[in-house]
Amino acid sequence: MPKGHGKTVAQNKKAYHDYFIEETYEAGIVLQGTEIKSIRAGRVNLKDAYARIQNGEIWIFGMHVSPYEQGNRYNHDPLRTRKLLLHRKEILKLIGYTKETGYTIVPLKIYLQNGFAKMQLGVAKGKKNYDKREDLKKKEAKRDIERAFRDRQKT
Repeated sequence: MPKGHGKTVAQNKKAYHDYFIEETYEAGIVLQGTEIKSIRAGRVNLKDAYARIQNGEIWIFGMHVSPYEQGNRYNHDPLRTRKLLLHRKEILKLIGYTKETGYTIVPLKIYLQNGFAKMQLGVAKGKKNYDKREDLKKKEAKRDIERAFRDRQKT
């Protein structure tokens, strides 16, 4: 995870539930017009978004950026495909990962850093149903332990 990244605008919690995240990368996003204003207002959704490499460039599909309310005719298509900015070495590494079966590139979060919108991408491997159930059991057990510890401290 990048050091000192700014305000988190949107997170893809479903990604952590559906995938094992192997490695993360920080990418810039190419935006048009009023899209940055909508992102700053937190009007972005990563739920069904995914990244794909085409012609040596990485693109994000399915990311919904709501139209800016005061943008009138300058607004853009909320679901348009957006280009991500990464170093060539990082893109080549991601190409190597995606050639392996079972790996995909998933957006994890969008945050603002020094006035720019950045995206954290994760190289992910899909979880099986039993893995998801196991994670839910661990999370519930941890929550029960914390609750019992908190109750013990109160008395």
